[in-house]
Amino acid sequence: MLHYHLEVKVDPEQKFLSGINTMKYEVTAKGEVLQIDLQDPMQLDKIIQDGQELQVSSIGSAHFVQLIKNQLIGKVYEIEFHFSGKPVVAVRPPWDGGLTWTKDSNGLPFIANANQGIGSSIWWPNRDHPADEPDQGVLISVEVPENLMDVSNGRLIKTDHNKKAKTKTYHWEVKNPINNYGININIGDYVHFGEKYSGEKGPLDMDYYVLRENLEKAKVQFKDATRMMKAFEHWFGPYPFYEDGFKLVEAPYLGMEHQSSVTYGNGFANGYRGTDLSDTGWGMKFDFIIIHEAGHEWFANNLTNKDVADMWIHEGFTAYSENLFLDYHYGTDASNAYVLGTRKRIANDKPIIGPYGVNKNGSSDMYYKGANLLHTIRQIINNDEQWRQILRGLNSEFYHQTVTTAQIENYISQKAAIDLSPVFDQYLRDIRIPILSVVKKANTMSYRWENSVQSFDMPIRVYVGEKEIWLKPTTKWQEIELEEENQLISLDQNFYAGLMIVKGNDELE
Repeated sequence: MLHYHLEVKVDPEQKFLSGINTMKYEVTAKGEVLQIDLQDPMQLDKIIQDGQELQVSSIGSAHFVQLIKNQLIGKVYEIEFHFSGKPVVAVRPPWDGGLTWTKDSNGLPFIANANQGIGSSIWWPNRDHPADEPDQGVLISVEVPENLMDVSNGRLIKTDHNKKAKTKTYHWEVKNPINNYGININIGDYVHFGEKYSGEKGPLDMDYYVLRENLEKAKVQFKDATRMMKAFEHWFGPYPFYEDGFKLVEAPYLGMEHQSSVTYGNGFANGYRGTDLSDTGWGMKFDFIIIHEAGHEWFANNLTNKDVADMWIHEGFTAYSENLFLDYHYGTDASNAYVLGTRKRIANDKPIIGPYGVNKNGSSDMYYKGANLLHTIRQIINNDEQWRQILRGLNSEFYHQTVTTAQIENYISQKAAIDLSPVFDQYLRDIRIPILSVVKKANTMSYRWENSVQSFDMPIRVYVGEKEIWLKPTTKWQEIELEEENQLISLDQNFYAGLMIVKGNDELE
């Protein structure tokens, strides 16, 4: 897929959409049938190519279009999808997905989409798969009543005033590849303020759009946006979409990671809806939605999973970005405390990685178990600058790409010069938390990993008395001598593992 031009007219009173999506594509293989996705109750009204109306057959939300004949490999074609309807209304956005139709305190419409899980085809026709991004970006043209504004992804290139219809059309251009679920419309009585940020790739436009009634609160709360940018460019490398700028846009739901148009609805307060998800106090030092959803610009929008089974690439790294933000601004002790505090939210109910090829993700543990996995790998590497270069390297090696977890795992192992595959298997594909089993007898200590995959061999830092010792356990018993008898043994809690001590066991299997 090369490019979309999405034109949509929004009727707030009828909660109705109508429009045309013009798709540009290059033929890569023989065939004259193209699948496009659009979910009920939205309808495909007609499909036009080279002035001809095309035939289409449908199976559910998948529509199979008979293209004009003799599609030549290597040639670029365009096709128009005319659509209309009342899209699904989101009951609990952003989790259930759809359109949100609300009003602000002045009674003016306040409208937005959020459709990561349910898919972008819930409101407009497209190739609705995470691996099929428009490589040359998208032009988004949104027609709204004249007293409202639309804010979408990328840069505003022009506004048309339609005096007869009493509407305005806002044209937003995205130059970079973009995941389809990240394409958004936000409609309301918006006011704008912004700033220039001096970033790693030069001046970056940072723009903020909020309801008129919330302007003064936003001017204070959105200072976290530049704090976010400083921390994440340090840890992850340059913001991936300088050409399209960065925006925070107020929305009538909690928020989401729409590329270059991050939506915000956290009540202009620190924490997650005013609470600290870690219960350590550190979660109240930042606005969760600004930090978390903007973190997705690097992990979800720059690096996008090819299959939603690997959604941990989006959510695990981004949950981890929360404590790296704290690390940058408040120090490593704050960072450690926060990520350890989130462990109570881990259920270990099922593997983080879901089944492939069926549009199904794994456990919601992908967030904070994913973050604790990455925090544990930071301890294993035991070199923060090397770890930082690995995180930055991921964003440059796989810049604007769709990726698999195998690519991510292999890259980290290669750059760390450590085979971390047993560690990834343990935390991504198993629900057990490994336990370091220790047997003390006189002045010897035997140890091995239990409750783990057979190949598990994660090195770990322990404390014997007050002395720090690195162990390299496997699932087989090993033994070391202690300097003194009856010394207290404890794990470094920054490793996500448990400890079991048995005294005087004479028979070790």
